[in-house]
Amino acid sequence: MGMNFKKKRNKKILILGKGFIGERLQRELDCPINGSMINCYSDAEKLIKKYNPKIIINCIGITGKRNVDDCELEKDATLFANSFVPVILAEVALRNNIKLVHISSGCIFNYDYKKDKPIKEENENYFFKLFYSRSKIYSERALEVLARDYNILILRIRIPLLNAVHPKNVLDKLIKYGQVIDVANSVTYIPDFIKAVKHLIKINACGTFNVVNKGGLRYINLMRVYQKYNPFFKFKVIPLKNLKLTRTNLILSTAKLEKTGFKVRNINSVLDECVRSRRQST
Repeated sequence: MGMNFKKKRNKKILILGKGFIGERLQRELDCPINGSMINCYSDAEKLIKKYNPKIIINCIGITGKRNVDDCELEKDATLFANSFVPVILAEVALRNNIKLVHISSGCIFNYDYKKDKPIKEENENYFFKLFYSRSKIYSERALEVLARDYNILILRIRIPLLNAVHPKNVLDKLIKYGQVIDVANSVTYIPDFIKAVKHLIKINACGTFNVVNKGGLRYINLMRVYQKYNPFFKFKVIPLKNLKLTRTNLILSTAKLEKTGFKVRNINSVLDECVRSRRQST
């Protein structure tokens, strides 16, 4: 099911969800995007009849207005968007012989930096302490089972980093906070993520993939690169315990993605490019 992304308008792909990820993908894939509410199966089926896509990319999800803690304040909406909607879309996709690409999250695991290796796709050491994480686990588990027999692709992203100003961009968040923790974390550089999406659709990949950059990002390194271009910027490093927030910090494996032939760049190798091109675009 190789797709030609050079066509002026790719009507074979339909993106659902006009959020941060959905809008970035739509811009690069040049395909229809729809932000309608999906409250039941018939809502999804109406969209299928309207657009007649071969591929649906599900970017519908709630991460909280400020951060994932806000999901606790809107449990019903979070549970429906993050857990139920993906299952509804999976059902409409398999009934209509459509490929479903589901954008999931890597923030669903426990991780011990002292003894754990980068987390592979089949890991089941789940992190249940955060409601956001649980809502993503519910849908992932259901879709993983379906992906054994149907054309479903699950892409785990984590802490989006973008070379443009955006409130969901981790760089903009850190600049605003002015203080960082010094713990290595898997991060998804969005320009690389978009290339990975194109690649995985082209080879008709199925199942679950960690779509992050290789290695771990220490926020202090990103802040130092930002300082290089903005010398008057100041930041402070604080201990992780001082955050007093329930969070999962971890490193995801990129081995499975690399085995498909996709070149995964180290996160630290893109920092200068990210900040420099961001600076030029502002």
